[in-house]
Amino acid sequence: MNEKLNLTSIPLWDLKDNFIEREFLFKNFMNAMSFMMLVAEKAETMDHHPDWNNVYNKVQIKLSTHSKGCVTEKDIELAINIDSIFSNYQR
Repeated sequence: MNEKLNLTSIPLWDLKDNFIEREFLFKNFMNAMSFMMLVAEKAETMDHHPDWNNVYNKVQIKLSTHSKGCVTEKDIELAINIDSIFSNYQR
């Protein structure tokens, strides 16, 4: 079960079961991959890694704290960072 979390800071993310998810669209495959590398760098510094899928220009990201079995503040923090990377990224 998820902790009582304030999801208002990540309005574009959907809460589903024990994770939050969002889909990102890009101009092409290379832009999608570049975005994924930027997210990977941030995730590594946070020691918190996403579950994700990439098909051509689409990146789907799911976040959950696996050790807790639910969404935690750490997931919210990473989602905020991912949103920031996306908003600053030239798609």
